[in-house]
Amino acid sequence: MSEWLVLAIAMALVCAVVLTFTAIRHRRAADDEDTSETPDVIEYMTMMVGVVYAIVLGLAIAGVWEARGAAEDSVRREAQSLYEVTQRADVYPVPVRDRIRGEVDAYVAHTVNVDWPRLTSGQAATAEGAGLLGKLRSDVTHQAPANELQAQAYQPLLDHIAAADDARHSRTQSDESTLPSVVWFGLLVGGVVTVGLIFTLQIRRSGRELLLAGLFSALIVFLLFMVWSFDAPYGRGGIDSAGAFQDLFPAVTVTVAAGS
Repeated sequence: MSEWLVLAIAMALVCAVVLTFTAIRHRRAADDEDTSETPDVIEYMTMMVGVVYAIVLGLAIAGVWEARGAAEDSVRREAQSLYEVTQRADVYPVPVRDRIRGEVDAYVAHTVNVDWPRLTSGQAATAEGAGLLGKLRSDVTHQAPANELQAQAYQPLLDHIAAADDARHSRTQSDESTLPSVVWFGLLVGGVVTVGLIFTLQIRRSGRELLLAGLFSALIVFLLFMVWSFDAPYGRGGIDSAGAFQDLFPAVTVTVAAGS
């Protein structure tokens, strides 16, 4: 089921619950109930709870957004480092150059086709990716430079492989939820309390009040959905977050996509 469909259903359900509860409360209200005024203390408490929840929600959004940015940066570093390896290998003889580029392509294909679906579904990356990258590092390390040009490219090649390995470790270690369970508990309970407090203001069935109540509850659901969506640094499905690999290795990733 699409995430946007889940969001639409959740917003519709919350709005329906709020409006239904309002209608039931209005029917059960006493005929002599005075709804013209709301005690000042209730208005103050409602305002304070809303402000505190807005601050907590804003911090949660900022936290997951920062984690998403860091994850995208690690993917870019990994892909760019591997791309530099394929370019700098041009100074080696054709058999060596093709072997190095083939090993890079094999690693990229495995990462996008095998590891990425596991990454976005909450599973750990396979050990095969580390093995492919280790084989690349070993082959480059044991390829003795035959001339000055190869000697100048030798250390940068190893540095780029090390950078790709470091970025890979960052990627595999940051694939879990950014927010701990206790924060999610606070966000969900706070959302229920914040929406529930609108009923303490003696909301009636006027069109304006019902519209505002529905829009307010839908906004809370949308913000919580946004936090949930960004809480997965690499997304919750597909390989869209592997865009850096697709941009730098289009032939490999297109082949992988066609064979999937």
